[in-house]
Amino acid sequence: MKEFFKILVQPFINIGIIIIFPRFKNKNYYTFKVLLMGIRQKIVGVNKKVKWPVHFTSVVIASEKIIPGTKAPGFSMGCFIDGRNGIVIGENVWVGPRVSLISQNHNENNYLKYETAKPIIIGKNSLLTANCVVLPEVELGEHTIVAAGAVVTKSFLKGNQVLGGVPAKVIKKLSPYQG
Repeated sequence: MKEFFKILVQPFINIGIIIIFPRFKNKNYYTFKVLLMGIRQKIVGVNKKVKWPVHFTSVVIASEKIIPGTKAPGFSMGCFIDGRNGIVIGENVWVGPRVSLISQNHNENNYLKYETAKPIIIGKNSLLTANCVVLPEVELGEHTIVAAGAVVTKSFLKGNQVLGGVPAKVIKKLSPYQG
């Protein structure tokens, strides 16, 4: 019965998500939960300008300067995504709960001013786990896993690695991504 109901309702969920988020093409996320998230986002106004589904506890600043890839940054709860200097997120990048992507920093001599910087770039098939922080101008190579609580202050271009610690450093090499 449950499967029959899902088959019956799924086309309406798909249409609803396409209407609310026309640029969000990841059909794996076309679920009732995402539809409710989108309705809340567009009607209530939390992250209203964001073109992909965002959890109501997440904050996205300057979404127009973010290229989100196939997964939706901010989909997990409590994320802070500041795209004022730009963020490029590759395909199949998973963003865990309470992750912070901060592309802009304050001027150290005048806290009312912000520094211009290069965008954050996250390589495809990467995983940003709970409570990690990625700071301005960081570029991560393909298949990079950032461990929980790590603070990434510099770029790691090679890929196929696990980063951890404060500040982050390579703690493990990985074989190429298989998914």
